[in-house]
Amino acid sequence: MTKNTKVLLAGSTIIVAILILLIAATPGASGTEIPLAQAVTNPEQYKDRYVNTEGFLVEESIDWRADEIELRFNLVDEDGNTLSVFYDRVRPDNFSEGVIVLLGGYIQSDGVFYAERVQTRCPSSYEGEKPEEGYDPAVHQETQGNNN
Repeated sequence: MTKNTKVLLAGSTIIVAILILLIAATPGASGTEIPLAQAVTNPEQYKDRYVNTEGFLVEESIDWRADEIELRFNLVDEDGNTLSVFYDRVRPDNFSEGVIVLLGGYIQSDGVFYAERVQTRCPSSYEGEKPEEGYDPAVHQETQGNNN
C-alpha cells in the first residue's frame, strides 16, 4: 500500500467517525419542545420522537429505588395535567416539592415519559426582587444620572 493510499484511508476513517458521532448526537439536540398538557393529551403524536417538556414535581409521587437506580415520579402543570415519568439514572439534587423539572426523552405508547435527561430548577431563584412600597422612579433616575 502506498503512502497516499494510507493517508486517504485514515482521513476517510476519521470523517466517517465524525459523521457517526454527529448523527448519534442529533436526537437530543433536535428535540421538540412541547407543553406538558400536549404530552399528556397527545402522547401518540410524539411516539419515537425526542421531546423536551417541563412541569412542577409532585413530591408525594417520588419513588426512588437506589438499588436498581430507578426513579419514578409525576409532573403537573398549572392546569392540573399530570405526566408519569420513568428515569433510570441517578436522582437529581434538589428533588423536592415546588421544583420545576425539565425533561428530555421519549413518550411511550403507555403514556409514560421515559426520560434521558432530568434537570431541576427552583422557581424562586429566578424571580426578581419586588420593589419596596416607597420606591420612587424619579429618585432612581436621578441616582443613575449622577453615576454617569
